[in-house]
Amino acid sequence: MRETEALGPFDDHDGGSVILAQIERAYPAMLRIVFALHRHFECRVYSVGMDGSSRTNRSSDIALKALAVVGAGAVALHGARLALRLFGPTLPYTMPQPPNHPLDSEEFVRFLSVTTGATQYRDTRIEVLKNGEEFYPAQLDAIRSAKKNVNLLTYEFLEGEATKRFLDALTERSRAGVEVKLVVDAVGSFATRDSYFDELRGAGGRMSWYHPLGWNTWPHMDHRTHRKVMTVDGKTGFVGGAGVADQWLKRGPWGRAWRDTMLRVEGGAVAGLVSVFSENWLESSGEILSGPEQFPPPVEAGKSTCLVVNSTPHGGSTRARVLFQTLLDCSRETIRFVTPYFLPDRSARLALVRAMKKRNVRVQILTAGLRSDHTSITRLSEARVVPLLKAGAEIHEYQPGMIHAKLMTIDGLWSVAGSTNFDHRSFALNDEVNIASLDRDLAARLNEDFAEDVARSSQLTLEKLRRRSVPVRIAGGLDDLVSREE
Repeated sequence: MRETEALGPFDDHDGGSVILAQIERAYPAMLRIVFALHRHFECRVYSVGMDGSSRTNRSSDIALKALAVVGAGAVALHGARLALRLFGPTLPYTMPQPPNHPLDSEEFVRFLSVTTGATQYRDTRIEVLKNGEEFYPAQLDAIRSAKKNVNLLTYEFLEGEATKRFLDALTERSRAGVEVKLVVDAVGSFATRDSYFDELRGAGGRMSWYHPLGWNTWPHMDHRTHRKVMTVDGKTGFVGGAGVADQWLKRGPWGRAWRDTMLRVEGGAVAGLVSVFSENWLESSGEILSGPEQFPPPVEAGKSTCLVVNSTPHGGSTRARVLFQTLLDCSRETIRFVTPYFLPDRSARLALVRAMKKRNVRVQILTAGLRSDHTSITRLSEARVVPLLKAGAEIHEYQPGMIHAKLMTIDGLWSVAGSTNFDHRSFALNDEVNIASLDRDLAARLNEDFAEDVARSSQLTLEKLRRRSVPVRIAGGLDDLVSREE
């Protein structure tokens, strides 16, 4: 049986790229037609006001109907474009010659740095902060102790108790003369009012929306910043999976407070996080981040070697996708994932199957499962994990509530933490950030948390999937048929 056919009937289809290309070309032209008809319609209405002609009325009615039809078509085309970008084909990722260097060698660090385009940072200290009860107090303490500047970038900043605490702390620091800059994604925080930030702005703080929705920005509505980054005085940083909202703080309609992980970073890698913030600050405010206080000289803080992988969509591929694929293909002992949404594309599934079958790598995956805040994604995921389960992957679904952490460890050596979900949206459409660290102690700590979370999870099996989902039963049957024929 060929390797690609082992993945079953739910693979990506290259033909979708042709459709996507045609839609990309078509919908700008449709918009131009809409605007031309709109100008024509305005002229005809003006004529009606001058001579009252019924003929002009009929012409105006025709123009209005044509405008409505073409406008609806343009919206439909954009919707199709967005759907293809979310669920359409992806680039194939292969590594014909994985490096033979040990994963903790200087050669491998250099190789990973070059392939991801990420700067190496030495002498970094990283602390794991588990759940909102740990990371929110740590972030707020850092803000309150700020002397020069605070930069905060987040996808979710939702009105509630958590954001009130942050705004109070940021506003107080602004009044004290600290330079405060806040970037919030306009879609991720769609329900948050702009006036919610009035007090911060009145105190001298700066707040900008990332890609706000408008008549001139809607073609780019699917390009979001999903990053969660905060830096203080250029010396302390925070990065991980959590935004700022009550979901991470307390029980509510969403159930228990969400399980998540943030990292506190000190030392050289903080400069990389400032760089990540500066990119989205420029795109949202039009200003280049500057000033000596933003870029203090690095200080030795710990022993971690880190890469801050700054990922932005470009041609369907991102540095985050390259980072994950490279580490999967180079693993030799263990792969452990924590991700709320697990939708691996064909290349990732092949890499995981190869790791298990050819290198005897143990693969363990922890997801939100049916506790997910997007159960439709869980259903999509179920068909894609069938070949992984057959190859020996251990997949667990977290039971106490929603798990939102985005973590990976490789061979007990490398750790990856950040904002990237294991799905096409994060890899191909969003701005994301991950910190990859060569640090045995950090990997050991994350693996301890992983074991604790797995103990509170239910293991997914093929039998459970068959009972749960008709599409999965069909996929499994077709996969068995293909396997027997090969």
